[in-house]
Amino acid sequence: MPFAKKKAKRPRRSNDDSRFKRKSCRFCADKVFVFDYKDANRLRNFISDRGKIVPRRITGNCTWCQHQLARAIKRSRSMGLLPFVAG
Repeated sequence: MPFAKKKAKRPRRSNDDSRFKRKSCRFCADKVFVFDYKDANRLRNFISDRGKIVPRRITGNCTWCQHQLARAIKRSRSMGLLPFVAG
């Protein structure tokens, strides 16, 4: 087929993703390794307005800190310090 159209090549993305700034873990930066479920004011920053736990990709926490944070939020909810659902 001499008249077949060739697909246009898309420009490749460079490995330099300068569009996004990598968020650093807030807890590792402050060297906080104790996640206290009784500290409801700090835990409230990581809960959405609907009462959901904010994901890692938004908060910028590392994996270990996000797991500990989620555990502290869940304990705080069961103790009645944080709401399960926004009210």
